[in-house]
Amino acid sequence: MARTATLARSIALFRVFLREQSDPDLFYETLARDSVEQLSGHVSLARATVLDVGGGPGYFAQAFRRAGAIYVGLEPDAGEMVARGAPEPGTVRGSGEALPVRTGAVDVCYSSNVLEHVPHPWVMTAEMVRVTRPGGTVFLSFTPWWSPHGGHETGPWHYLGGRYARRRYRRRTGQEPKNRFGESLFAVSVGAALRWARACPDVEVLATYPRYHPWWARWVVSVPGLREVVAWNLVVVMRRR
Repeated sequence: MARTATLARSIALFRVFLREQSDPDLFYETLARDSVEQLSGHVSLARATVLDVGGGPGYFAQAFRRAGAIYVGLEPDAGEMVARGAPEPGTVRGSGEALPVRTGAVDVCYSSNVLEHVPHPWVMTAEMVRVTRPGGTVFLSFTPWWSPHGGHETGPWHYLGGRYARRRYRRRTGQEPKNRFGESLFAVSVGAALRWARACPDVEVLATYPRYHPWWARWVVSVPGLREVVAWNLVVVMRRR
């Protein structure tokens, strides 16, 4: 985790996070630039083939290409693919749990805030490892269930249960949340992700840290219980054996 991950950066990200709903372009474009810088601290992106699992409408595409990467986005939801108009060139439709990519095809397999949205998260992580070449990098980032944003737009009521939070949202708004617990939102923990990564024989774990925190706060990931709440978003960086 680079020393450029300062407290000022964390504050700036939090400020744009508060505008995710009102100004999604600002939020996602800022996040994309920050994410590419963060990933570049682990691997050179120049001429690297990057598969972005859950790339959505293409916010990250431009930032990756500016860094010199050959970008391929993958998105299962047709509606998300056209959320900003025409689909981003180079984006394919497919499932993170069954990537339509041959084994060992990419230099970097990247995923940002997708793992908590698939019903079988460790199938997806295994697929990410499979499509990465030996020596390549797997970068996984997701929102743990017990973090303040674990329930997404239904939080903080998810602390009383995902189904309760979903029902409460429906009563208050008259509509289902975008992230529906049990359908498009699932409870994934920091501990489970770390256990999976450390037990996977095909990868070497290079780094684990809270994505949006300053570099000096990475120690929280080593504290069971505390990490589930305060990590906010977990990063796991792995090298394919």
